[in-house]
Amino acid sequence: MKQVAILGGGPAGAFAAEQLASAGLRVQLFDEKLAWEKPCGGGLTYKAYHQYPFLIDNPTPKRLVTETVLAAPRAGEVSLKLNEPLLIYSRFDLNRMMLDRAERAGAQIEKARVNEMARCGSSWRLRTSGGVADADFCIVATGARNPLRQVGTELGPDDTMSALGYYVQGEQACIDIQFLPHLEGYIWVFPRCQHLSVGICGKGVPAATLRKRLEQYMVERGLSARGATFYSHLLPSLDTRSWKTNRVAGDGWMAVGDAAGLVDPITGEGLYYAIRSGDLAARSLLAEVGGLAERVTHYRRVLRRDFAADLEFGSRLAKRIFLGRFLFGAVPSRMVQFTRRSPRFSSVMQDLFSGKQPYLGLKRRLLENLNGSLYEIGMSLGFSRLMPRKARA
Repeated sequence: MKQVAILGGGPAGAFAAEQLASAGLRVQLFDEKLAWEKPCGGGLTYKAYHQYPFLIDNPTPKRLVTETVLAAPRAGEVSLKLNEPLLIYSRFDLNRMMLDRAERAGAQIEKARVNEMARCGSSWRLRTSGGVADADFCIVATGARNPLRQVGTELGPDDTMSALGYYVQGEQACIDIQFLPHLEGYIWVFPRCQHLSVGICGKGVPAATLRKRLEQYMVERGLSARGATFYSHLLPSLDTRSWKTNRVAGDGWMAVGDAAGLVDPITGEGLYYAIRSGDLAARSLLAEVGGLAERVTHYRRVLRRDFAADLEFGSRLAKRIFLGRFLFGAVPSRMVQFTRRSPRFSSVMQDLFSGKQPYLGLKRRLLENLNGSLYEIGMSLGFSRLMPRKARA
């Protein structure tokens, strides 16, 4: 194998290009935009920058956010102090940094769109907006709106969520998360460098309905949409059944990031899984496990073992978390109330935000802590009733 083509220059493609070029392979990366702004993206959890320290140890402008405010109907709000800060970049700056790293490693970066790819024996012939290129292997990092239908995940009607919002001028120190009744999704306010990202994501709801609910929230919060840049994105959010047949690799190719459907079905987080899948694809391609067919099989296996099985389990939990009921109340409302009154439950939420708590172990941990959490909540309620109001103030 002499030549690898990376189709897409987002974090997944850029990191795969860096890893492969660093190993001495000839790498050509194609992207029609290269670095671009994406107002709803840019958040990196502790899990990401702990595993890849370069994401935090660099001079690129970024925000470290140490507080999240969770709110839900009939539960008010609660402030969650983050032991492990959330790292927020401008997507333009993050993409530029990662493309620069790939280029320094020796990858050839070309600003061009891949319009067609065709198998020619054991290699590929790529037709791009800049001409024709050949490759022995392709890594597909084209995002959720992948125009190359023969490679990458196949998204059905139940496999996506809408994300839309506004790029708003403003400043605040914390992240706001607002749960809404009867919505498999949430509203967010993210403080980014020089502005706020105010948006909403939801599954199974028309985009026009989501936009109306978001704008109502903005009016209530005093956030003006007038003159603000509107954005809208399609995010993979695979149905549980789709994970079993998810098309992440094939003859002569591997898909990474959104192009492989690798997005958290509960939070909508995609950046960590983009970077991690780009890393796993590169490692699999370099692995000494036989020929290319064996390396493709190896990628499928390590991807599932590393995090895809956890995301699949998360897809089973999503509706229960957003639309389910517990102790005669909506689950999001109970989450806010439990976080406010139970240190044990607050610790679980901390680990979910940092990425340290996998979904596969969540049910067991909650059950193990349930009695203690209910005891803490009961003591908190009893203490608040016993204490005079002035003393509590």
